[in-house]
Amino acid sequence: MYKILLLLSLVFCSVFAQVDANLEVVKKTNALPKILVSVATDTAEIETLNKIKKSLADDLSVSGHFEVVSVNSVTSYENMPDIIGLSNQGVNLYLNLSAKKEADSYTLMTKLYDINSRTLLLEKNFATTQEDRYVFLAHKAAISTNSFFKAPSIDWMEKFVVFSTYTSSGAADIMIGDYTLTYKKTVVTGGLNIFPKWADKEQKTIYYTTYNYKKPTLVKLNIYNRSKEIIMESDGMLACSDVNADGTKLLITASPTGQPDIFVYDTRTKKQTQVTKFGGIDVGGHFIENDTRIVFVSDRLGNPNIFAQGINSSSVERLVYHSNNNSSATAFGNNIVYSSKDSSNEMGEKSFNLYLISTKTDSMKRLTSSGINQFPKFSTDGETLLFIKTSGGSSSIGIIRLTYSKSFLFPLKGKRIQSIDW
Repeated sequence: MYKILLLLSLVFCSVFAQVDANLEVVKKTNALPKILVSVATDTAEIETLNKIKKSLADDLSVSGHFEVVSVNSVTSYENMPDIIGLSNQGVNLYLNLSAKKEADSYTLMTKLYDINSRTLLLEKNFATTQEDRYVFLAHKAAISTNSFFKAPSIDWMEKFVVFSTYTSSGAADIMIGDYTLTYKKTVVTGGLNIFPKWADKEQKTIYYTTYNYKKPTLVKLNIYNRSKEIIMESDGMLACSDVNADGTKLLITASPTGQPDIFVYDTRTKKQTQVTKFGGIDVGGHFIENDTRIVFVSDRLGNPNIFAQGINSSSVERLVYHSNNNSSATAFGNNIVYSSKDSSNEMGEKSFNLYLISTKTDSMKRLTSSGINQFPKFSTDGETLLFIKTSGGSSSIGIIRLTYSKSFLFPLKGKRIQSIDW
C-alpha cells in the first residue's frame, strides 16, 4: 500500500493553489506589435473595467502575438486617441475600453485603433449576465483582437479549467475557473471529491471520483442541471485519466483486485476492457495515436516511468530513458509531456521539470528549469500547456506557449489543489 501511495503522490502530487491575477512573464519575445490597453475617460464602470483591462492585457501577452505597453494616454470612448503622442512613443495599436451595466447584463465595449494608419480597425461589444465572470469578457476581447489579425488561434482562453481543492482533512471540493483562476466556482462540495475530468467538448459534464459511497465511485455530473450518473466503483484506486475526442471512451485506473491497472470504458456499451495486466502499479493512462495506444505511468522497472502500449496488445514500450523518476504524463496526438525528477539544487530542494517528447521521433525538450512542475495539461489545440508549479515555498499556475517558447506564471494563494484538468 505504501508503494502505491508513493507512486500516486508522484503522479497526482498536490500543490497549493490560489487566486491572484498578477502575471509574471518568465520569457519574452521581441519585434511584436506594441499595443496599449486603455480605459475610456467617460466610463462609469471603473472598478470592474480596470480588472478587465488587467486581464485583457495579460491575455494579449500570453498570446505571444503582441507586446503590451504601459503608456500614459487616455481618451473618451467616442474620440480618437492621441495619434501623434502615441506614435512618438512607439505604440502601434490602441485598444480603448468602456462598459455599460444594466439590470440583467454587463457589456464590455471595445475599439481597436491602428495608430500608424490613424484608423479604427475594429469595434465590438461583449456581454455577460454574470458580472463576476468579467474575466471571460477579457478573454473574448483578446480572442477577437487576435483573430482580426488572423494570428494563430488562442480560442483555448475561453475554456474552463476544472480542479479539486482540499477544504479540510479528508475533504475536497470540485471547482471550475478560467485558465488564470481569476474566476472560480464550486460545482461539487461535501466529502472527498477528487480527480475531475471534462467529459465533453462543450464542458457541460465532468467525471470525478468520490469517496462518499461505500467504495470509491466514479461519477458523471452535468454541472448545470445537476444530473448525475454512477459509472463504476472499485476498491482502492479509481480515477478517470483521459476521455477520447468524441467522449465515447474513457481511460480509467481501477484496482478491482487490489492492483491498479488501466481499463478502457465504452460509454455506449458500458463495457470495460482491461489494457494493462502487470503485477505492479499502472496508472494515469492517456490516449495517443488516434486512440490506438496509450501512454501511462508504471513502476515495472522499480521506479515510476513512462510507457506505451497498444489498446489490443500486451507489448509494452518504454518511452523515457531520462531519469529514474518520471510521472504525471499527458498526451496530445503524438506528443507527450511528463514530469521528471532532476537532481536537487544547492539548497537541497527537489526539482521536477517538464519534458516534451514525441512517439514518432527521438527528440526531447525540457520545458521548465526549476522548482516542482507537475499536472501538465494540453490546450484543445495542443499549442499551449497548463501546469502547476511550486518553487521557494510558493505555488503558481504555469502557462507554456509551446510554439513561441514563452512561459507565464500566475501566482496562487490559499488553496491546495489535488488535481486539475483543462
